Amino acid sequence: MSGNFSNLVDLCQRSCAQYASNKLFGTKEDGRWQWITYADFIKLVDNFRAGLAELGVEAGNNIGIISNNRVEWAVACYATYGLKASFVPMYEAQLDKEWAFILNDCAATVAIAATNDIAKKLEALKPDVPSLKHVIGFELPADDERSYKAMLKNGAANPVEAKHPEESDTAGFIYTSGTTGNPKGVILSHGNITSNINAIHTIFTFEAADRSLSFLPWAHSFGQTCELHGLLSMGCSMGINDEVPSLVGNLAEVQPTILFAVPRIFNRIYDGVNKQMAEKPGLIQKLFRSGIANATKRSNGQSLGPLSSLGLKIADKIIFSKIRQKFGGQLKYAISGSAALNTEVAKFIDALGIMVYEGYGLTETSPIATANYP
Repeated sequence: MSGNFSNLVDLCQRSCAQYASNKLFGTKEDGRWQWITYADFIKLVDNFRAGLAELGVEAGNNIGIISNNRVEWAVACYATYGLKASFVPMYEAQLDKEWAFILNDCAATVAIAATNDIAKKLEALKPDVPSLKHVIGFELPADDERSYKAMLKNGAANPVEAKHPEESDTAGFIYTSGTTGNPKGVILSHGNITSNINAIHTIFTFEAADRSLSFLPWAHSFGQTCELHGLLSMGCSMGINDEVPSLVGNLAEVQPTILFAVPRIFNRIYDGVNKQMAEKPGLIQKLFRSGIANATKRSNGQSLGPLSSLGLKIADKIIFSKIRQKFGGQLKYAISGSAALNTEVAKFIDALGIMVYEGYGLTETSPIATANYP
């Protein structure tokens, strides 16, 4: 699908229609990955949107959410957009006083909680947040009218058509931690975010068969725009990582073709490989170093002699292929942002046969300002 989206409701509906049978989100349940399709997802969005409308949510309202990445997060996000309301994500790891400040600052009328513990804390914050009328809990029991399940059921019984925002309408607030004082809310319009999505479509070659393992927070502009909205707009799949300690194992199971990460993650992988290499015989260490050097020359367009080409093939078979298997064996693209990626680390990833893309931006540019491309 080509880009040219004007709002995020249009993006979601077009993708869910075109890629209806494709897998969209995968979650790990009882040790097994369960996937929902684009068609499954749009039904959830439609029902939750209607459930929010039953609560009185309307254009111009702000909906806060405190949750890590999960299917329900994405459902709530697109449901909110479909009422011309704005979505305000926060982190589970933040302090109660930070939630209270943000909810007050944006005058949220509804707050959504990932866990029952967070739901209790939000209820307790109500006296300090005069605008807050409703608290919804993803994990509350179905017989609780404040639960996600009850909202879906109520919405299914009272359907409401999606509204399509103007480009200038606010999609959401992303609060960034300022160097001083309280968090600062960055207001992003539908046009701001879709301009980034449309630009991605013009230069990147991701296909509907591509998939990621999502662990960057969607509450951050990088994870939200580039991964959630970006991949959904292309019909791709996203496995949602459950816990950071499970990341390596989940990479092997999900077998992503695209990995969105920050330099810290790539540095950790690079340092781990170097630590392992230091324990190998000198010949293997030399093969590793020469393999990276020769792969870098090849990437720079330099021709390799017969011995160098043979050495690179051996390094790839003995060393690089084993490292690729730790990523699931299918990884084609590594996308880094939020800080500068060390050149040596980038060369290492490239030597593995994984294309490195690095972007620069900031929340206020929603977020990509510049990026290298094929």
